[in-house]
Amino acid sequence: MRNLDFSHLSSNAVGFERMARELEGLFDQKTTAYPPYNIEKRDQDGYRITVAVAGFERDELELETENGTLKVKGRKDAAAGERQFLHQGIAERDFELAFKLSQHVEVQGARLEHGLLTIELARELPEALKPRAIPIGKPDQLALPG
Repeated sequence: MRNLDFSHLSSNAVGFERMARELEGLFDQKTTAYPPYNIEKRDQDGYRITVAVAGFERDELELETENGTLKVKGRKDAAAGERQFLHQGIAERDFELAFKLSQHVEVQGARLEHGLLTIELARELPEALKPRAIPIGKPDQLALPG
């Protein structure tokens, strides 16, 4: 796996040093997590997590957010009857993944298709944190934002 350098994130930003360190820490963790997953940055404020959940049904999967953490759980129901495998390459074991969400990142929805659980996320800044234009008044008046 290649090393990712997040130092450019803090070169012209104030207050994001902790976030850059956390991102670097995420990639320092073991890469043998089950099940495998991808994290994509879709656009400026959109993200997607795709988890390979082959063999799991919709009702065997659970998503929840709590205290800024997204948890993805899979609980495999016991198969009816005894099965005898000649080769078993598809793991059917329970799992739990946890993803730390940055501030103001919310889960927009999820879908299960072709053995892939896709979770859409978006950063939604409150109105008070969004950029706004400040008018510049004439010398004899103070322009107050309206």
